[in-house]
Amino acid sequence: MHADKGDKILVHGRTVGHHDRMAEVIEVLGEKGDPPYRVRFEDDGHECLMSPGPDSVVRHLKSPPTAH
Repeated sequence: MHADKGDKILVHGRTVGHHDRMAEVIEVLGEKGDPPYRVRFEDDGHECLMSPGPDSVVRHLKSPPTAH
């Protein structure tokens, strides 16, 4: 898994009653975009260290188009 600062991580709920959660990567602590990541969850502002598992998907922050 690879993520950069500003990317979003979607964590799918794993059990009944737990909803999907979205977190923003605020710091990459691994080498070359590898985990762990410091993230902030959008629903409650909680910050934590995360090494996402197979129930997570990275949504990359789109770069603005470059001017030529």
